[in-house]
Amino acid sequence: MSEKTNARLKSMVCMAMLCALAIAADFFLRIPNIGGFLTYEPKDVILTIGGFIFGPIAGIVMSLVVCLIEMVTVSDSGLIGLLMNFLASAVFVGISAAIYSRKKTLSRAIIGLIVGSLSMLGIMLLWNYIVTPIYTGLPREAVLGMFLPLLIPFNLLKAALNSALTLLLYKGVVTALRKSKLIPVRESNDDENKKSNTVLIVCISAVLVVTFVLVMLIFAGVINF
Repeated sequence: MSEKTNARLKSMVCMAMLCALAIAADFFLRIPNIGGFLTYEPKDVILTIGGFIFGPIAGIVMSLVVCLIEMVTVSDSGLIGLLMNFLASAVFVGISAAIYSRKKTLSRAIIGLIVGSLSMLGIMLLWNYIVTPIYTGLPREAVLGMFLPLLIPFNLLKAALNSALTLLLYKGVVTALRKSKLIPVRESNDDENKKSNTVLIVCISAVLVVTFVLVMLIFAGVINF
């Protein structure tokens, strides 16, 4: 087995372990029924650590795997729940990891987590406006009325808590993985980082376009669901 193949295999094993930890956190540390339909779970902490280590695209892929498993186990919201959970995790993890991966310093980690948090807040408010009436039966005017007292504080507190836990746990997790030789002492590949960031920008741009088009069509009365 070549050194490159061995390194990839170790990375896959490590990502699988992090996914398993995120699923365990989802199972045992989740707080359901906040405000009637919101749920806090700390899986994004583990997924963001994975994104910091392996890059934003890996973080997004891990988010999808964990959200799919969540859908068929602890979640009862089906495909809509999968969509909302994946969007929240992918935006937070992907953007935070993309900013951090360009220069791996504490300040970049903090900036990445702040930008990721605000991006997640914005995208979740828009998608709550789009899909919450579908599975709650509430009119969109009522959903808009929930933004300030419920949705904005919930998403900000969730992002702030996950960000703080990520900063608290990241160094310890990385040190343990390096001691176990699952990741190299220094993992840096500028070319791969640039490619990952380019793919991420395209993906995030596509999500934003779809989101804004749907919101505009709803406001125009073309879509009514």
